[in-house]
This record gives sequence, C-alpha cells and structure tokens, in this order.
Amino acid sequence: MEWFYKFPHMDDDALRNLKKAIDDGFRSFTRAYGEGIENMFSPLQHFLMAAERFMTQTPWPIITLMILAIAWAGSQSVKVVLGCLLTLLAIGYLDMWDDTMRTISMILVCTILSIAIGIPIGILMSRSDRVQRVINPLLDVMQTMPSFVYLIPVVMLLGIGRVPGLIAVVIYAIPPMIRLTNLGIRLVDKDVLEAADAFGSSSWQKLRNVQLPLALPTIMAGINQTIMMALAMVVIASMIGVQGLGQPVLKAIANQYFTLGIFNGLAIVGIAIIFDRVSQAYGHRLQKHREVVHG
Repeated sequence: MEWFYKFPHMDDDALRNLKKAIDDGFRSFTRAYGEGIENMFSPLQHFLMAAERFMTQTPWPIITLMILAIAWAGSQSVKVVLGCLLTLLAIGYLDMWDDTMRTISMILVCTILSIAIGIPIGILMSRSDRVQRVINPLLDVMQTMPSFVYLIPVVMLLGIGRVPGLIAVVIYAIPPMIRLTNLGIRLVDKDVLEAADAFGSSSWQKLRNVQLPLALPTIMAGINQTIMMALAMVVIASMIGVQGLGQPVLKAIANQYFTLGIFNGLAIVGIAIIFDRVSQAYGHRLQKHREVVHG
C-alpha cells in the first residue's frame, strides 16, 4: 500500500539526469551567447546610467519642482501636489534622497520599456484571437511565477548588475500593460468603429485616431499597475545589484536593523502612493473627457 501514501514519481536517477541535462544545456547556451546578449543590452545600460545620473546629480529643488509639475499636470489637484511635496520633503529629511532618486530612475526606465514593449503586443493581441490564445498562457505564467525565480536565468546570462535587475523587473511588471492594452482596445464601442469605417478610415487610422484614444484610460490603468509591480520588485532586484531603496531594506533584513528597514520601506510606499495617485487621477480625467466627448 506504499503507492497509496506516496505519490508515484519519476525514477530518482532519471529525474536527476533530466535536471542535469537542462542545466548543462542552459550553461552551454550562456557560454556561447551570453557575451553577445550582454552587448545587445549595452544601450539599455547607458540609458539607465544617464537617467540615474540625471536624478542624482540634478539639484534637489529642481527635481522636486519637476516632480510637482508632473503631479499637477497629471492630477490637476492641489491635494495630490501637496501630498507629493510632503512625501519628498520627508524622504529627503530622513537622508534617503539619493536612494530614492535611483529607485525613481529605475522605475522610469522600466515603465518606458514596458510601454514600448507592452502596447505593441497588446495591440497585436487585440487584433487576433489566435495571438491572444497564445500569449495569455504566457502572461499567466509570468504573473504567477515567484519573483525570485526571474533572477536565476537573468543572472546566469548577464551576471550581477543594474541591467539584469532591470530586465527582471520589466519581465515581472509588464503583463498588466499587455493585458489592459488588449482589453482597452477590445472594449471600444463597435458603433464607433463602424462610423470610422463609414468615413473610409484605414486600419491604421482607426487604431491611431479612434481605438487608442478611447482605450487610453484603460491603458493608463495598465501603466499604473506596471509601476506598482515594478516597485514591488525593487527590493528583490536589489539582491542582484540594483541600487536604490531596496538595498538598505536588504541590509536591514540581513542585520536586523528594524528602523533602517521601516524607513526605506515607507519611502517605497511613499513613491508608490505618488505614482498611484497621479496616474489614477490622470486616468479619471481621461475617462471624464471621453464621457463628455462621446456621451
């Protein structure tokens, strides 16, 4: 009756050989193509370094005014702008400014990459049910895979550093961008599309002038979720060399520094709230504009 209590499984030697064959194959691929893949991501590294230098070397009053101006442009709310100002002042007063700027630069680059990659894939999914059926299971895997697992292949290919961490963060954070772009375009009213067809719009003109503008509030929700997931990945990515607020948190965990971990964790929360409130307010404004224009 042993089979009843112990689930039948592959022979131990066969399972060990299977795992060894997969590991050896991936190591061979890394040795053969790792340097080429690393060179391919060299422009990304320069972009990330430039963004980090700008955020850390620009005087703090200028950065603060820029962030407040962006918050006002997105939200048109005095309360949101005031909340952003108080959060930034608290972060700077508690000597977390440089780490915060590094984290913001990382999130900025991750968001730009996610938009540049996710929107075209979402458009492609919205135009083909077959493509959607293929990509949806991949997105399910990406969203349910434990975040630590993303670090393994990236580190084996590219080693330790900012770029491997950036790639891991983008892979973890991009699914909402793809899903909500696809959803937003598919939810565009069929009557509006028929009217565009009646006026002789081409497929590209419908996408550019009708579908994307009407789907923009949903796409903004995807950007919001992407930013939130990227911030959640910052601490984990610090394990492979991503600088910013995640490294002090990791240090606090390793050395049991309660206050260090709490302060930097609250700084991450503060940044997340700023991004969330501004992007949500902008999305709501777009939604109201769509309701006024299109009834």
